[in-house]
This record gives sequence, structure tokens and C-alpha cells, in this order.
Amino acid sequence: MAQHSLPILVVEDDPSLREAIGDTLELAGRPYIAVDGGEEALRVLGEQAFSIVVSDVRMMPMDGITLLKEIRSRLPHLPVVLMTAYAEVEKAVDAMRSGACDFLLKPFEPQALLAHINKYELPDTGESPGVVATDPASREMFTMAQRVAQTDATVLLTGESGVGKEVVARFIHRNSARRDGPFVAINCAAIPDTLLEATLFGYEKGAFTGAQQAQAGKFEQAEGGTLLLDEVTEMPMGLQAKLLRVLQEREVERVGGKKPVPLNIRIVATSNRDMAEAVAKGVFREDLYYRLNVFPVAIPALRQRREDIVAIARHFVVDHGGRLGRSGVSLSPAAEVTLAAHNWPGNVRELENVIQRALILSTGSSIGPEHLNLVPKVFAEAPLAAAHPIAAEPGKLLEVEKRADNMKDLERDHILRTLAEVGGSRKQAIERLGISERTLRYKLQQYRDEGYFKD
Repeated sequence: MAQHSLPILVVEDDPSLREAIGDTLELAGRPYIAVDGGEEALRVLGEQAFSIVVSDVRMMPMDGITLLKEIRSRLPHLPVVLMTAYAEVEKAVDAMRSGACDFLLKPFEPQALLAHINKYELPDTGESPGVVATDPASREMFTMAQRVAQTDATVLLTGESGVGKEVVARFIHRNSARRDGPFVAINCAAIPDTLLEATLFGYEKGAFTGAQQAQAGKFEQAEGGTLLLDEVTEMPMGLQAKLLRVLQEREVERVGGKKPVPLNIRIVATSNRDMAEAVAKGVFREDLYYRLNVFPVAIPALRQRREDIVAIARHFVVDHGGRLGRSGVSLSPAAEVTLAAHNWPGNVRELENVIQRALILSTGSSIGPEHLNLVPKVFAEAPLAAAHPIAAEPGKLLEVEKRADNMKDLERDHILRTLAEVGGSRKQAIERLGISERTLRYKLQQYRDEGYFKD
């Protein structure tokens, strides 16, 4: 398990007890912040992330129960341990029903306090490769991921294309008891239907033309570890039935085989589609949906966790800068402002693409706004004229409309050129463009209707 570096929030209005708790944490080498009441606690919770809250119950004017309810409404997965006197045990039990993790009976030994903290606290994600979680929304999501990682429950990760579902899946694997086992990923949308069954389940020698020797499938390759079924909603209906049986029986039968192979694996599935809608449309089995949806984790879009934008961008500058021989390059303050203002319809994948291009375009030690190529906002949801209306100034309005038309031309040329470069592969195109498959379909239909190309 990773070492914890997030601070602990102590809420106690008794100065002597607050100091004693602080001494205990300091001797244990644990960072902490101590405040004297609920209102101050809510203020600091809005400013930074904490691993856990340890709060007294009896405080004025806001008591610990009220504080707990406020924390649950704002940060529903942040662990809270309450401290209470023996006479208030019944009240503390009610508080646990409201979402407290546990309670400590006063007086308590220092080791009891540390044991509760170690048991319930939220880990710092900073030591997990590829994980950047600054925004409260992403920290909450990683809290859920950390908790389910301690079990063997099947996890369903949902979110828009490009939000980083595989990063979360790998985080779950690394924080689980299976961390020393293999992590095997398969993109169900990237493999032709005719090959997907053999790839997933394996095959015996002679099972089909070209099967010159037996081959273990992805399920067997993941034995003792985690199997990621990426974009599982793209799996053909025929294979969905076989997948359901594998999940139910925890054994797999190779193509052309007769002997089932027992499995000991953790399943993580992902989808960028509304799975309930896919079930309603009859393109995804309802029984399989419920089998996969044991523990759902929704990953917020990048625009919904804006505090992550600059932090992730800095991470990509360092990561890709090293690979491109551009170590030491950094983002200028103006570039960070530009990044933070963008809507990022392509999510983290789009941001990564932008940073890679900027590292190539910049020649000095600093990346400026001019290197980001975000001025046209190629895939922004609102046109420039709508975003910056200029009422009662016809000349300026005409100029803005011309600029908007020009940006639409740039967008169309960029999409069609990218498609041509990848030989018409929509899968490769959406990865390069940093947009969702749905967005690409919409754009292509629009260009078709406007007569720019035909199928």
C-alpha cells in the first residue's frame, strides 16, 4: 500500500485535547491540520484535500453530527471518524448510520486513534503512476476506486471517451491484493468480431484453419490478476452470452476445446455509452449488464473536474517532454490560463494530444498559448459567435461570423484530413482527434448533408 501524505483534518474545540491529538499525529510522522469548529473545518475542506476527518461530536455552534452531514453532502466518500464520550454512544451510533466510518470513545489511547486513521483513511494517489487527482471530484472517484480495490468485486467504469478509464482500472489493480498478478487489457471495439472470441477465450490446436497450436486467451492470461474489458458494449450479442457464462461459472472453455479451465481473476469493464440505453435498445444483454454492474464507478469528464486540467497538463509536459528530448520545458502562466479555460470535449486524451503538439511546436524552455493551438477551439460545443455576442455592432458581428465560419472550415478540414491519414479508420481517427465516436459520427453526417463527401 502506498504511503500516505495527504494531511488529516482534526476538528476539536477543546484546546488541550486538540493539542494532544496533534502531538500524537506529529510523533507518528503524520501531517495534519487542526481547527476548532465545524465552520472552519468546512472552509479548509473547500481549499485542499484530506485523507480523513477526525471530529468531536459535542461542539458549538456546529456540532459533529451537523458537520458530518455537511461533509457527506459535499464530499460523500471522505472518511469521517467521530470522537465521543461514553454517554453519547447512542448518538454516535446514529451518526454512523448517517455516514460516519466509526467512533472513538473518550478517553482513548494514542494507538487507538492511529489504528482508526490507518484503517479508514483515503490514500494519496500521487504515488500511483499516471494518476493525477487534484480536483475534489476526481479525489472522490479515486476514493471509491481505492475501496473497491480491496475486494474482488467486478467493477464497471463509465464515462465519456478519453476520460482515462484505463488509468482508473490500473489504479484498482495496483491497490488490490492482485497487484503482483498480471494486468491484461483488451479493447472489444478494436478487434474484428471474427477474432474476438478466440482472442478472449483462447483456442485449441486445429480449432480453425491456421490454428497450428493451442493458444491461451486473455482470460487465462489474466489468471491471478485483473482483466480489463475495454468498451464492452461493442461486443457482439453472440459473444455476450458466452461472456455471461464465464462470469457466472468462473471458468472458460477454449474454442474447439472440451475441458473448462477454472479462473481466478478480477474483471473490470468499461464503456463510454449509456449502458442502460444500450440494454433498452436491445444491443446489450440485460443479464450481462447486471453481472458487470456490481460496483459502478462513474469517471467525471475533464470539464467537470477543472482543477485537474493544469495539473494533468504539467504531468504530460514532464512525461512527454522526457520522451521527446525536451526535459526542462514548462508551461507559461498564460498557457495554463488558456488550458484551464478550454472546455475539453475530448477529455484527457485531447489534453494529452495538445501537450504533445505544443512540445513539438515550442522551441524554447516555455510553452506559451500560441503553441497550444486552442484559439480556434476546434471542437468547442458553442460557436465563437455564441460565446462572444456583440450586440448592436453590425460591423463587428459580421467579422465574428466570418471568423466562426473560418473555424468551421478549419475543423472540417482537420477531421477529413485525419480520416484520410488513417485510411478511413474511425477508431484511429477519434484517438488522434481526441473526440468521442458519437461526435465524429455527428460531424461526418453533417459534412455528408452539406455535400463535402459521400460514402
